[in-house]
Amino acid sequence: MNERLERIDDRLADFTRDKRVLILSLMALLIGAMSAAVAYVLVWLIAIITNVAFYQTLSSVFRSPDHHRLGYLVILVPVIGGLIIGFMARYGSDKIRGHGIPEALEAILFGRSRMEPRVAVLKPLSSAISIGTGGPFGAEGPIIMTGGAFGSIFAQFFNLSSAERKTLLVAGASGGMAAIFASPIAATLLAVELLLFEWRPRSFIPVAIAAAVAYALRLPLMGNGPIFPIPPHAMLNGEGLIFAFLVGIVAGLGSGLLTTMVYAFEDLFAKLPFHWMWWPAIGGLAVGIGGLVEPRVLGVGYDTIHQLLRGEIVGTALIGILVGKSLIWSIALGSGTSGGVLAPLLMMGGALGAALAGFIPIGDTGLWALVGMAAMMGGTMRSPLTSMIFALELTQDFNVLPGLLVACIAAHGVTVLLLRRSILTEKVARRGFHVMREYSVDPFTMVRVSEVMDKNAATVPATMSVAELSERIARHDRQVTCHQGMLIVDENQRLAGIITRGDVLHALEEGTNGTTVLEAGSHDLVVAFPDEILYEAAVKMLRNNIGRLPVVSRSDPRQILGYLGRSNVMTGRLRQLEDENLRQRYFRRDLSEQLAGSKLLPP
Repeated sequence: MNERLERIDDRLADFTRDKRVLILSLMALLIGAMSAAVAYVLVWLIAIITNVAFYQTLSSVFRSPDHHRLGYLVILVPVIGGLIIGFMARYGSDKIRGHGIPEALEAILFGRSRMEPRVAVLKPLSSAISIGTGGPFGAEGPIIMTGGAFGSIFAQFFNLSSAERKTLLVAGASGGMAAIFASPIAATLLAVELLLFEWRPRSFIPVAIAAAVAYALRLPLMGNGPIFPIPPHAMLNGEGLIFAFLVGIVAGLGSGLLTTMVYAFEDLFAKLPFHWMWWPAIGGLAVGIGGLVEPRVLGVGYDTIHQLLRGEIVGTALIGILVGKSLIWSIALGSGTSGGVLAPLLMMGGALGAALAGFIPIGDTGLWALVGMAAMMGGTMRSPLTSMIFALELTQDFNVLPGLLVACIAAHGVTVLLLRRSILTEKVARRGFHVMREYSVDPFTMVRVSEVMDKNAATVPATMSVAELSERIARHDRQVTCHQGMLIVDENQRLAGIITRGDVLHALEEGTNGTTVLEAGSHDLVVAFPDEILYEAAVKMLRNNIGRLPVVSRSDPRQILGYLGRSNVMTGRLRQLEDENLRQRYFRRDLSEQLAGSKLLPP
């Protein structure tokens, strides 16, 4: 017996206890610092390119492109940017196309968390060109992709598992977002809701450390305080929460419409009779025309977002921003250019909320713009927790939290019911992959071996010949045909080995059918214990490439208690299936009659 007897109280901990979390946390410190530096460079590049493209000056002081004086020539600026990006994507790496998060998802789930070094260089450069030449995008998607690429590249220098590389990739992505928006909590929640696909200390702790480090380094690099400071609003009462719910419903419908528009334009571009390298230039033409009509839809639009939160934009201007930004963003994103989704969603959601404020009798325009921002982001990305905390960190208006919760959950519910996939996972699905974003506890970790094992294990004496066993199998003797494997016992009915039908066939083919089952079977056994969780037993099967385990006593590893086969393992999922699908009513008439009979109820 080569199976070590392990302490059951240690194996059944609340979380998987892995000391490698300390190593990953130390690595996350460095990755968080790298992410902050990359975020700084990205912001610097965007400012440089914006000033050159719209103001013909070489300066790193950020200026919004909506104050340009180019006149009709403004149409050409995004077109030129689109041409450059198309050239970079075709001859550099096509992974720079899109808004970054789907590409990070694909690398995590289907690429063993490995990203190419050239992506780490080309993605921020292409995004800076796209945004700097007026693209209606944010920097968060590109920095998530870029920070993730740096985290992945760093991890590839070390002897790490795919799961550990994933942790460091996501640490880089979260660190980048925390540095860009001064939002370490939202960046960590985004990792949990969208990127990690698990809730484990092994991954959560390093990611949180990277986000905190990136945020701390952001302060000397890019300044402190919230990005969009506003005076605090009064906490919403019950009536206000009802209106927040209604705003969330409308934002959810808008989220579904935006997702549909983006992929409708992507499908239209796919029908064009020329190479996709030219598509970003066509998208840039739409951006330029839209910017000519409404200049505030150009670029990341942080100034416009802040004005919406302060209630400074009202009336028809809100409709112009909402419609204009929605159209050019959908067209540009559908063209396959490079840029993020968070900042545009904030602007579109803010304009929607501010427009709805005219029909709401309580609160001011800025309040409902904030609620609309969070709800639009929560519905479109299907990350409601991230969205509400993100809105708080951007504004520091903590009194609005209950309203944000109601609105984000309402928008999330609408999009889940209306659309099969989010704007992020739809792109992954179109590449032939499926992403399931529901997190649940593995039922194998909640069931013990004793609950599913067969207590009547098939046994054969060690002295039985292979020929005799073969004859009994041919006669369909239930004592030896109930399992694929049969436990071999000695004269004292203690475990001596195991023989499978494959072992029997092999012995017959070799002409050694006169040998005993003990000689033909296996003696160096891998066993399971009745108090062991089913997950551990399944791992033993996979690691040893076997399909069955004898179940023995921990105190006496040769005392047979049962048999665990693949079919027994699969029954471990029955509890989950029953919990999900078995519907029963417990308070029935017969229960009332029993209570009456026991004199607990009056006759």
